[in-house]
Amino acid sequence: MAVKVQPLADRVVIKPIEREEVTKGGIFIPDTAKEKPQEGKVIAVGPGRLSEDGKRIVMDVKVSDVVIYARYAGTEIKIDAEEYVILRESDILAKRT
Repeated sequence: MAVKVQPLADRVVIKPIEREEVTKGGIFIPDTAKEKPQEGKVIAVGPGRLSEDGKRIVMDVKVSDVVIYARYAGTEIKIDAEEYVILRESDILAKRT
């Protein structure tokens, strides 16, 4: 999947993974009761930030990683009717393995 945006420095573009609309017990969850997604797939990764001595610090995540990020982190954008979140690498809490 090609995204028409390239993040800068230590920023990452993530496609949020929506949660299921029905609980395990079969109860339907309306849009107004859903929580904001905190999990997503990495779509694009910046080159990494620069240290004080000018060296590039390599990113810990790569394209196609599934990550868990802070609930209200980043900036939501829409590209070609698709929702994405741009956030700093430091807002990523964990990678799913």
